[in-house]
Amino acid sequence: MSDANALDALIQALRRLPGVGVKSASRMAFHLLQHDRDGAQALARALQEATGRIRHCALCHTFTEAEVCRTCLDPARDRSKLCVVETPADQSAVERTAAFKGLYFVLMGKLSPLDGIGPKEIGLQKLFDRATDGVVQEVILATNFTAEGEATAHVIGEGLKARGLRVTRLARGVPAGSELEYVDLGTIAHAMVDRR
Repeated sequence: MSDANALDALIQALRRLPGVGVKSASRMAFHLLQHDRDGAQALARALQEATGRIRHCALCHTFTEAEVCRTCLDPARDRSKLCVVETPADQSAVERTAAFKGLYFVLMGKLSPLDGIGPKEIGLQKLFDRATDGVVQEVILATNFTAEGEATAHVIGEGLKARGLRVTRLARGVPAGSELEYVDLGTIAHAMVDRR
């Protein structure tokens, strides 16, 4: 591989990251090669190690190095509550709030028929099996408030209600500390409909 090809391959690899275009990828590549070769080697090793060791939890489907993640193994967690999220990053965000002490199920995506992502691809049957284990009493749908996230929550909610489970959805509305004139109209409308 020639020098130009190796550099181009690095830039193209960096472009695979979300939100990284050609210019940003080029800046990163040149920075790593010119100023931080040790950092580039550390990054390469960390990526190699992570892709080789990290897998999905057998119970909740999040990322873990073990068969079952620490959250699922934690005896202090409330096993009667199951929070459904789209990604491990969403799970991490919920965990950082320290407001939820139950267990999770990570879909690893959302329903998107146009992209070929249906119920099988996001593991809905596995979710239904987990939620109907006789221990779970409430399923909290914490998918994103996008069109796909709403559709995913609706399909899951209907499937779980048909199985006799209590299903709740994250509240949505005007963020604390915001001024109404600067909040988008859709958020205000949802806050009005979901008022309590």
